[in-house]
Amino acid sequence: MEKIAVIDLGTSSVRLVIANVLVESPEISHHIVFDELKETLSLVQDLDRDGFLKPPRIAHAVKTLQMFKRLCDAHKVETIHAFTTSSVRKAKNLKSFLEEISSVCGIKFRVLNEEDEAQFIYQGVSNSLDIPKGIIIDLGASTCQFINYNKRAIINRANLPFGAATLSQIFEDIEDDETKSEMITAYVLDQLSTVDWLETLEPDLPIIGVGGAFRNIAKLSRKLDRYPLAMNHNYTSSIENINRIYDMVRGLEPEKRSRIKGLSSQRADIFLPALEAIRAVIKLINGTKVTVSGAGIREGVMFNHTMPSTNERPILEIPWHSVNGMMRYFEVNIPHAKHVEYLSVQLYKQLRVLHKLPRQYVKVLRAAALLHDAGMRIKYYDHASHSFYYILNSNLYGFTHREIILAAFVALGHKHSGEFDMQLWNKFSSILKEEDLMAVMKLGLILRIAESLDRTMSSCIKNISCDVLGESVILKTESDCDRFLEIKDALTATADFAKVYRKNLEIL
Repeated sequence: MEKIAVIDLGTSSVRLVIANVLVESPEISHHIVFDELKETLSLVQDLDRDGFLKPPRIAHAVKTLQMFKRLCDAHKVETIHAFTTSSVRKAKNLKSFLEEISSVCGIKFRVLNEEDEAQFIYQGVSNSLDIPKGIIIDLGASTCQFINYNKRAIINRANLPFGAATLSQIFEDIEDDETKSEMITAYVLDQLSTVDWLETLEPDLPIIGVGGAFRNIAKLSRKLDRYPLAMNHNYTSSIENINRIYDMVRGLEPEKRSRIKGLSSQRADIFLPALEAIRAVIKLINGTKVTVSGAGIREGVMFNHTMPSTNERPILEIPWHSVNGMMRYFEVNIPHAKHVEYLSVQLYKQLRVLHKLPRQYVKVLRAAALLHDAGMRIKYYDHASHSFYYILNSNLYGFTHREIILAAFVALGHKHSGEFDMQLWNKFSSILKEEDLMAVMKLGLILRIAESLDRTMSSCIKNISCDVLGESVILKTESDCDRFLEIKDALTATADFAKVYRKNLEIL
């Protein structure tokens, strides 16, 4: 199994991410992150004085990168993608700095231009969020990237010279909070006025936030709402919550901000300027909410390695690419899982007259069917509960949080384990809809029957057909081999079928 690493050398920090590469086919691979490190550097501090990176900061960077290289060697990493961005690009001694890193650490850095940055950010977002059009805002320490995309292509982009750290430095001498707030907002709006297309965006265009400031907004917003899922990626925060966070943070002394739960202590001193900038941008483009992407430039680099085709076009079916990667990571019996998926969808279609569920639930059923045995990686006994945990915490790309929760519950229901756990269900009630409960019970039963119909994991039963006759459902199976075990196992669901569907189940 190939291992790759990505090193992102930025304005205020350097981050290492290490991932396994799981190969599906010559054209399709998946990356699964299994380790990371981050170190605060403040590499470009005082750069504006004379344009040179300072020796103490260079020494700190070299020492840190030596540490990163040792970790990569320990994990037997084969390929390191190391890059630096706009913040370091303008340093006069950049060439000698990178030559020293190459000589001492054995790491060769690529200096990304603005177009490269935008492309990798877009790759990270467009291959992990199933949002067909929108505007991406990546607020870094020293710059802010804007990427407008539609129909799976970048339409417009802009890179403006302000970030959380630069805004903090520019206005650090202003002591009055009200005055500082007004000056930061005015400064940001003045910068934004140089980008004509920002004011011509269509109403309600999805806003996607990338970077540490947005991740902190997601953490704090989840705490305000008592959100039951610990997941930032694809979390949507309303502008009302962002304003509440702003009012809360603004009223605290700097040392108290660093003690806010959910706010990174390393970002506490620059979080308020970041909020000022974000609020100004949202107001300018008439936004009402922000969807946070946990995938950005680093993930874009990994997608570029594992799926080079995404440099031209994003992944077409994001949810199923993500699920296929998880199947390989969890060492699922893939032929069995895909046959159970097929049988589940056939049952869903043929029982539509009884369950009357909208088509949106097919996606949930398919994900649950493909990952229903993921928990086997822990142990066979109670593996449905382990599959529930895996799916719930898998951060599947291309799925909403609600869809992930529903898929986890459907997978949990594929093994009969007594009464439905309403206490567990109620934990997620703020995300779920009232009709979801009955849907999960119906889908869980469909999955249970479908899995039984492949009990020997041999795809023995090729096709099925259902006839609804009076008080009964006649399920006919087509097979070219002995199917006694499959039918016997599926018949254990008859009592629950009668409760949920109000019909007697017969299997032939």
